[in-house]
Amino acid sequence: MNFDFPAFLVIATAVTGGIWLLDAMLFAPRRRRLAESHAAADAEAPPTAPKEPLLVEYARSFFPVILAVLVLRSFIVEPFRIPSNSMMPTLLTGDFILVNKFAYGLRWPVLKTRFLEIGDPQVGDVVVFKFPQDPTVDYIKRVVGVPGDEIAYVNKILYRNGEPVPQMPIGRFTGVGSGSEMTGAQESLEQLREVEHRILTRRNAPDLPPGCRLLAYGPIKIPDGQYFVMGDNRDNSNDSRCWGFVPEENLVGEAFAIWMHWDGRRDGLPIAWGRLGNAIH
Repeated sequence: MNFDFPAFLVIATAVTGGIWLLDAMLFAPRRRRLAESHAAADAEAPPTAPKEPLLVEYARSFFPVILAVLVLRSFIVEPFRIPSNSMMPTLLTGDFILVNKFAYGLRWPVLKTRFLEIGDPQVGDVVVFKFPQDPTVDYIKRVVGVPGDEIAYVNKILYRNGEPVPQMPIGRFTGVGSGSEMTGAQESLEQLREVEHRILTRRNAPDLPPGCRLLAYGPIKIPDGQYFVMGDNRDNSNDSRCWGFVPEENLVGEAFAIWMHWDGRRDGLPIAWGRLGNAIH
């Protein structure tokens, strides 16, 4: 069972804030009045502040911290870890990334409904979204088609609205650590809109990964409110070619930076210092 961290933050914020507020409105004034009456009855006793219950003290201390984390994570930026090689060579297994939560509008935590529209995904964006077949799982892919586009994928070439997306081979890929399995794959530069990024393909692999049949019979048009996404590791990605479109309401945000890389399968130190701080394109 996946732990619902956003729900935990909302509940923790409500509980700690509620305890603090209830005490401030009802119980703290009673404690002060009681302390004042004791002081009036014993004029020689030194004045003492009423003692705050331990539960209230903890709630008062944790509430602003939890609230800050909730606001930051829900509306500004959220960290994620890359668990697979489907976005190689752009992202590697073990990359820790930051996701812009307001790029595609602000959403209420837990409810996921958008209350402020800011922008929509553009072709070439690297997005995190809730997997349509299991919304408890987060996926990350690249947007290759937006509503109204017609998408096809033939002979390792992506076609958008009948036009091939430009590709330029740049050599054979050499992987390290968890990505060493992709050593020898063809590495190419692909130009999606203004976004130039690298992709991997294998000459002898079929155009569609095993079990993927969505594009097997020709181009497909993307309906309103839906997006077509693919992994940059084209022959090793479970993406829209297999299970269909990403609904707008499943979007989490746009990936924009790598803040850490940790891969236990790397030779020597598992941290790849050269990846820290890299922008995601």
